[in-house]
Amino acid sequence: MTTDSLHSTPTETAAPGLSTVAAETPAEAPADSTVPGHGDLLAPGTELPPGWLAVNALDLEAQGVARRADGKVVFIDGALPFELVSAQVNRKKNNWEQATLTEIHRESSQRVRPGCAHFGLHAGACGGCKMQHLQVSAQVAVKQRVLEDNLWHLGKVKAENLLRPIEGPAWGYRYRARLSVRHVVKKGTVLVGFHERKSRYVADMRECPVLPPHVNAMLLPLRELIAGMEARDTCPQIELACGDHVTALVLRHLEPLSAADLERLQAFADQHGVQWWLQSKGPDTVRLMKADSPVLSYALPEFGITMPFKPTDFTQVNPHINRVLVTRALRLLEVQRDERVIDWFCGLGNFTLPLATQAREVLGIEGSETLVARSRENYLANQATRPAGGALCPTGFVARNLFEMTPEMLVADGYADRWLVDPPREGAFALAKALSDLHQQHLAQPGSLPAGWTAPKRIVYVSCNPATLARDAGLLVHQGGYRCVAAGAVNMFPHTAHVESMAVFERTEAWL
Repeated sequence: MTTDSLHSTPTETAAPGLSTVAAETPAEAPADSTVPGHGDLLAPGTELPPGWLAVNALDLEAQGVARRADGKVVFIDGALPFELVSAQVNRKKNNWEQATLTEIHRESSQRVRPGCAHFGLHAGACGGCKMQHLQVSAQVAVKQRVLEDNLWHLGKVKAENLLRPIEGPAWGYRYRARLSVRHVVKKGTVLVGFHERKSRYVADMRECPVLPPHVNAMLLPLRELIAGMEARDTCPQIELACGDHVTALVLRHLEPLSAADLERLQAFADQHGVQWWLQSKGPDTVRLMKADSPVLSYALPEFGITMPFKPTDFTQVNPHINRVLVTRALRLLEVQRDERVIDWFCGLGNFTLPLATQAREVLGIEGSETLVARSRENYLANQATRPAGGALCPTGFVARNLFEMTPEMLVADGYADRWLVDPPREGAFALAKALSDLHQQHLAQPGSLPAGWTAPKRIVYVSCNPATLARDAGLLVHQGGYRCVAAGAVNMFPHTAHVESMAVFERTEAWL
């Protein structure tokens, strides 16, 4: 069953008819996967010509997956499901091989012309995207299937309902990026961009259509700027952070910048409407070059929230998707006005402050003292601008190492009716295990839990890694007393193999 609890743009669409498998590494050889209605690539008993391969699936690295007659798996860069191809083998193991596409004998109906000249398998190709040759809605279907396969194969969990995937703009969406800078003396030029495919070298990028158009237009001027600086050999990186109205560029410089270079940077900022931040060492050294520059921020208009942030703070790469993601997460959480909510891994308050417009009380918990301080500042700033009668509910913020959670710590945070969990790639294993341990204690010794404490009724888990989500879901479902009532993919990074997702867990009667 598919369910849709959001009617908004970016749209949430699914593309049927694409087969994929969830193999964490090539060594984990996947089973063949077929889609009803498509049948096999070849009629029964048909033999392929020598050297041909029938691609049946796509793996987590966007490689086509084929099997030789002896059952050996071949992972093929550039190949798509339902294609007949030839490929050059680059690496061999006992039960799998890695190869690169050399010729397509039968093309997939989902194959499209890449939108960027720097994408591909050619020498010097940019490694920032992996799926531009695949139709966008088909990319979403791949990611949805990757999520489902991970939940089942790694967590032995099957969601009761599939959420319609969230899909937004396929181009111009990347508001956060880390661009490498390299002065190449032999070529007499400076390169600014992502690394080449499977290489440590910087790609010779003259355009990047996944960046916002105004940033894309700055790539060549940035190369000219750095080439004209005295510090051209000691500036290895430019970090991009776009807000709703401000574009910030963080220049990493290994040596102090001269007065002339500072003037060059400011002239560039004035010409292109950006602000420079300078970073001499670690993240703590980042400072705004021009003190009276406007504040970097993004809005969550449905909740009347504005989030100021610094360019090195973690914020979502895709603001279009983030707005829909927050809206959907809160709708699925179904917070009531008389309820207390905990936002785990709260960061700057991306979910916490919207939650504070709906609940009785909210607690945001984050591992970084610095982020907790920033969350408090954002809460107070938004509280001060709320309209009459629209005040945010009482909201506290706590700094705690969430990778070392224990049942005792969990109980100490008090009962919450609902949880929002948004961890980094490592997932929320310690949190899920602490909750599961409490459930096992409750089953073994009914009445042993502290008076007034019980597990949350509902948990919404936002994940940037389907493997760790599946692991944690397995704990919650098989040991924690929860059902996985829904799950769905979020196409936060179009044209890449990155899978963002969301799952909803509901407390079972085993807790009662």
